[in-house]
Amino acid sequence: MQSTMRSAAITALLPLTLTAVTGCGGGGDNADAEATEEQSSDTGINAILYYPDRLVETAPENFQARFETTKGDFVVDVTRSWAPRGADRFYNLVKNGYYDGVYFYRVMSGFMAQFGMHGEPQVQVRWSSATIVDDSVVASNSRGTVTYAKGGPDSRTTQLFINFADNTGLDAQGFAPIGRVSEGMDVVDQIHSGYGNIEELGGTGPRAYNITSQGNAYLEENFPDLDHIISATLVDPAGG
Repeated sequence: MQSTMRSAAITALLPLTLTAVTGCGGGGDNADAEATEEQSSDTGINAILYYPDRLVETAPENFQARFETTKGDFVVDVTRSWAPRGADRFYNLVKNGYYDGVYFYRVMSGFMAQFGMHGEPQVQVRWSSATIVDDSVVASNSRGTVTYAKGGPDSRTTQLFINFADNTGLDAQGFAPIGRVSEGMDVVDQIHSGYGNIEELGGTGPRAYNITSQGNAYLEENFPDLDHIISATLVDPAGG
């Protein structure tokens, strides 16, 4: 029963009500590209993040990602054979700066810390429909593993969670870890959990819809104690 409740808590809320925003300029690809370039220059966000279909590079078989956060640093070791599609998506997102500035917006003490909703609404809404096919579960959701959140079959996008405990009951429900925190799990344990679950699931934390529509401005104004990622980078971009 507990594992079922935890699985429901992890479910990623896909902001389907906002998908119509994507490409709403009505001026065709050229107009959309020009608007994106202008928006990117204003926000400092890598322009390629507005085009999920371009980030399809195959990841190395093993690689590391270093996360600098407001609580300190931690390193994730990714093993592609655990979840090839998930590892490829994560590699492309980290390599292109997707997680820079992203908040840990659902942190449930003794369970998990979830992140991955982008702080710029136009980036977030484009990725919300860029789903990837599920991977088979090879590794178990033990303490320190990093796994994609999802809202059903083949619904993974950009949101992940770090297991605080051995949540092995999630294995049979299709949650496939892509890697494990190899350094700095003590930092992960300190990520602010005071707000708990999101509003949509009965918690006192942020409303996922508002993150999608308003971005980091909503979180900064209403949930000032949340921790966030300052930068996420590949330790060895060549994967050597």
